[in-house]
Amino acid sequence: MVSIISKLITPSYKLRRCDDAPQFKLITADRALCWVHEGRHYKKLSPVFHCHQVILEQFLEDFWDYYRELLAYKNDPRTEAALLLRSKFRRLFETQSGYELLDERKQLTATKVSELLRVLEHPELPLHNNPAELAARTMVQRRNISYATQTIEGTQAWDTFMSLVATTRQLGISFFDYVRDRISQLGIIPSLSTIIREKSSLYPLGLSWQLE
Repeated sequence: MVSIISKLITPSYKLRRCDDAPQFKLITADRALCWVHEGRHYKKLSPVFHCHQVILEQFLEDFWDYYRELLAYKNDPRTEAALLLRSKFRRLFETQSGYELLDERKQLTATKVSELLRVLEHPELPLHNNPAELAARTMVQRRNISYATQTIEGTQAWDTFMSLVATTRQLGISFFDYVRDRISQLGIIPSLSTIIREKSSLYPLGLSWQLE
């Protein structure tokens, strides 16, 4: 079982919102890349010359202005706006700035156009995967404190319970009440899969996911 916020699954299509780490490739039919992660690549640049600093600062302003335009598109998706955003993407990432390291980084971003602009096809998609990363933070903190498990069974138990904690939290269910219900075999709380289906039916992904 995985936390319900870690991936987005449609009835006939699977898509994962993630960063561009190679281990996420080929896991699903398609990917939508995280804009926040993409922006971090540019923050790592450390120009020495003042002229390059100015160029980078201006680019970052343009980068996040474009991000805000994508957010606005999600609330009012229109064909004309999608075409304009695609054109702006090309200008933003394909125009040479004169700062070589920045231009090299922009070229790498330009190759990810389809994954970064997936939201233009499916406005229901989020633009970043921060919620999924926050859900994994508890696991990372626990690992840092206790280092690791000693057996395969311990790892499986650890993963299962941490996943249950994350999923019950997202569903608004008390983890303590859920475990007590299962141990006592009362059966008052439905299975998590049933609750997930009920809640997902209240939030349809929209017409953009329907088969033609």
